[in-house]
Amino acid sequence: MATTTIGITYIIILVACFLSSSSDIGVESFGINYGQVANNLPEPEKVLTLLTTLRITKTRIYDTNPDILRSFANSNMDLIVTVENEILSQLDDPQAASQWVSTRILPYLPETKISGIQVGNEVFTDDDTTLIQHLVPAVINIHNALTKAGYSNIQVSTPSSLAVLDESYPPSAGTFKAEISTIMYQFLNFLSTTKTPFWINAYPYFAYKDEPDQIPLDYVLFNPNSGMVDPNTKLRYDNMLYAMVDAVYFAIAKMGFKGIEVRVSETGWPSKGDVDEAGATPQNAATYNRNLLRRQMANEGTPLNPRMRLEVYLFALFNEDLKPGPTSERNYGLFQPDESMTYNVGFSALATTSSSSSPSSSSSSSASFSLASHATHTKVVHTGYHQSFMCWMFVYWVISALYV
Repeated sequence: MATTTIGITYIIILVACFLSSSSDIGVESFGINYGQVANNLPEPEKVLTLLTTLRITKTRIYDTNPDILRSFANSNMDLIVTVENEILSQLDDPQAASQWVSTRILPYLPETKISGIQVGNEVFTDDDTTLIQHLVPAVINIHNALTKAGYSNIQVSTPSSLAVLDESYPPSAGTFKAEISTIMYQFLNFLSTTKTPFWINAYPYFAYKDEPDQIPLDYVLFNPNSGMVDPNTKLRYDNMLYAMVDAVYFAIAKMGFKGIEVRVSETGWPSKGDVDEAGATPQNAATYNRNLLRRQMANEGTPLNPRMRLEVYLFALFNEDLKPGPTSERNYGLFQPDESMTYNVGFSALATTSSSSSPSSSSSSSASFSLASHATHTKVVHTGYHQSFMCWMFVYWVISALYV
């Protein structure tokens, strides 16, 4: 009992150190998906408090829930909202799209920081194949309605699954499926014109689950491994997520477009699964998310774009008990609905590199770039870093003592 009490005391110290120093080490490229397919989630006000405590300033929801939009008003939370697939077909009419913007978006601006609208979710590969014909008109109509209302700064896009690719390995072979190429070209043309990113839902977990005997677990978990070298570009990849993202970059380039940024709208790892869902464990989920967060802290880019930090939205904030499908679908959350941690991601991993992970092939250049940019900060910021360093050193000593 005494050991448990001491352990809890040290964890409190650890969290306090994290919170006191996180303003200096914030992750601008990191967000989290706030799904709501559940009947036991905390009220939006409590969710905002949780996100604020975690120093997370970006989140995405899968609708335009008015309770959330109102609760997040006058906060520092950057919010991406979503047009549900079910109403997508209605919005290829300009008047209907304008009405949707007027009723679902404008009443909450500018108090609520809506930075993006995702038009549908994985529309290109949805079981309802008729949806795809409505996508680009709906995207354009919503963008035009926002622009007319004076909010052209709100980015309009759509997240796609990796299934939009016909080839993804090696990354340089990345190509879009031929059957969606016409509409994909129209969509990419819109993104290029409006300087809006292409969003991808990328899950290395699915690849590992399907072929656990063929794909090294360390490679998908960001752990030290020999990695793979793309034979065409000679770029080395030490994790699957970065390879997936670069495959999308190559696919976009083969459609004739340059300068479109690729961002990750969803990635994560389930902490529980069915007997046929290999790798769905709390240990693997904690490792994946911890190592991903560490790389986010380093502002890493992919091997193809090492100096462009990769923007990632983790899936998900909560376990969602009403999601259909296999057990894993209900167990992606960092937190339980009662706000207790599903597993400990490991706050200390955000500020120090441990032996459980190695930097990617691009980490050296990314780290140099990051350090150079920090060189112009004021003395106050450097003092904060020094205090953070001392705090983390103390935490490291404490943890080491606990496990001797």
